[in-house]
Amino acid sequence: MEGATLSDANLTNSYFSSSFIGVNGFGSPAESKYSMMQVQESSCSSQHSCTEYCPSPYTLWPSTDPVNSPTSSLFSDFGALSISQRRKVSTQALGAFKVLSDRFYVILVCFFLCHQTPNPAASEFIPKGAPRMATMAQSTVQAFPSPLFPHPGLSTSTAAALAPGMSLSAGSSPLHSPKITPHTSPAPRRRSHTPNPANYMVPTTASDQGTHIIQKETVGGTTYFYTDNTPAPMAGMVFPTYHIYPPTAPHVAYMQPKANAPSFFMADELRQELINRHLITMAQIDHSENPDVPSEVDSYHSLFPLEPLPPPNRMQKTSNFSYITSCYKAVNSKDDLPYCLRRIHGFRLVNTKCMMLVDMWKKIQHSNSVTLREVFTTKAFGDHSLVFSYDFHAGAETMFSRHFNDPAADSYFTKRKWGQHEPPPPRQHAGLLPESLIWAYIVQLSSALRTIHTAGLACRVMDPSKILITGKTRLRVNCVGVFDVLTFDNSQTNHLALMPQYQQADLVSLGKVVLALACNSLAGIQRENLQKAMELVSINYSSDLKNLILYLLTEQSRLRSVNDIMPMIGARFYTQLDASQMRNDVIEEDLAKEVQNGRLFRLLAKLGTINERPEFQKDPTWSETGDRYLLKLFRDHLFHQVTEAGTPWIDLSHIVSCLNKLDAGVPEKISLVSRDEKSVLVVTYSDLKRCFDSTFQELQAAASGSL
Repeated sequence: MEGATLSDANLTNSYFSSSFIGVNGFGSPAESKYSMMQVQESSCSSQHSCTEYCPSPYTLWPSTDPVNSPTSSLFSDFGALSISQRRKVSTQALGAFKVLSDRFYVILVCFFLCHQTPNPAASEFIPKGAPRMATMAQSTVQAFPSPLFPHPGLSTSTAAALAPGMSLSAGSSPLHSPKITPHTSPAPRRRSHTPNPANYMVPTTASDQGTHIIQKETVGGTTYFYTDNTPAPMAGMVFPTYHIYPPTAPHVAYMQPKANAPSFFMADELRQELINRHLITMAQIDHSENPDVPSEVDSYHSLFPLEPLPPPNRMQKTSNFSYITSCYKAVNSKDDLPYCLRRIHGFRLVNTKCMMLVDMWKKIQHSNSVTLREVFTTKAFGDHSLVFSYDFHAGAETMFSRHFNDPAADSYFTKRKWGQHEPPPPRQHAGLLPESLIWAYIVQLSSALRTIHTAGLACRVMDPSKILITGKTRLRVNCVGVFDVLTFDNSQTNHLALMPQYQQADLVSLGKVVLALACNSLAGIQRENLQKAMELVSINYSSDLKNLILYLLTEQSRLRSVNDIMPMIGARFYTQLDASQMRNDVIEEDLAKEVQNGRLFRLLAKLGTINERPEFQKDPTWSETGDRYLLKLFRDHLFHQVTEAGTPWIDLSHIVSCLNKLDAGVPEKISLVSRDEKSVLVVTYSDLKRCFDSTFQELQAAASGSL
């Protein structure tokens, strides 16, 4: 039965990964492209390797599209054949070689280049991607090797031809020959991975794609030929000469009502959330008022309790782990990163064999699970304690504290006194959670369980008090691996034998969590209230949610898998994916507002070090003369303007626009008026930028002692 579970998981993994074939260069598309490159290289190989003199396979026939050429169609015809039919293609092969003979001049040109007398003093040039291409060119290649067949079932031969550590997506594509030009090339734009904005505005047609210019470079006495396919800028295209703030993207602007926050900065809600996370991350404890908290525990310091500390004489134990626990934020001295320490009071670890399970938990990285980093024992708290170190997520709260902390929510399931009427059942948006939120939680929790179960482990902590919520709807399963260590049995030989049973218990616990969310009460999952809770679900929610809860809570004759509930979730996966991507769009738009703020801050910082400096190089009037006087007047132009009535004129857009023009040094003229209004200086922003740069360089030279 365990093997059947694994096969189902593997089948599901292959189903979900099949849609991604070819995205990153793997699969059939990459194999066909790689096959063409191999044949072109083999046709150019002789006693002397042509790769050294021909960095690009298509440099010698730039006007021909290699994809649409008769040669490539010939290769595709051969690729459609099976291995058993290779003996029947002699007639077709003769016709194909007749087509190849039309391009015999190509081989002559390659032969001429390969037999040039190289400069013995020049260093050998090995282009990018040469370990893969040179190996094929120098080896004995058949006329039509096995990698020519692009069928997925024959892809093993293609992988075998690759060098160790190389993949089909590695190296340069043969359609982009400038990427394998010499490293000393005077045109670095051809090797840059940064896209040119002009490339996206040039209209490309079928005739334009085949027109390339052959460039020639001589480096170290060796001549290289390559095709320069960099598109020329469109005529009449003008970019702004200074940094600008574009308006909000329309797909974000129409997504929600516009906030009242300034458009130059991120939303107040997101800013406040980030500030709260930073405050919690940097919070420290006063050791004079909390002497029981040690200053250091193993390699961790600056402990800060995240939960109320239990009293020293507390005897009751937690309902989850049957041990007294406490939670701290601490900083690891090895990497200076914050972590969450979960302490198990009074637990002595007898055998270290359980670390095998801990190592398995360390390998699990999932967006809906808190990663376990290490487990260690300590006596720093005055007893034998076991400490679990997890990733710290600032500002997180438990599902219990957010959704189940209202005692009035259980009133529908509490027993009535004799003669007391039963209140009406709660409804959605009036005491119950919206169904879309519950499905969002189901998708995230099932995703975490799927990853954990696929790794051969069980969660065992699917409880509202151990599920963290960050932001609005982001879930993370916390305290994973604790039960595996606390309940470790040294007498068992196979410590993973009980994992299938624990995985079934995870599904039951997931059903209880979903039912509690649907009832908005933990009392609904009690045995005596199950029928009443299911009636409440039937009245307020869809049949899919009801069937999912029944499937998870009902005992089955076979081992269930978390993959079984995916058809019940159905298209709601797309809803959650769309919601997460829209959230990313909003955050990226807020991030775009802050892109230029760091640069403007550096400008203001430099300007502040120049203006009103009391004395420099024993000259009290240094900041009031020469170039510094222009910068002083520019500072007044930025911040000290007044209206006709004499009131301060404050305009943030004016400040941002002037600073951007100063940073770019635009030729626009500006009028600077002295404070006594007796002098008016007309200068350009380029003049101000020259004064600004030279003055700050003078300050830097004096600070470094070079003056």
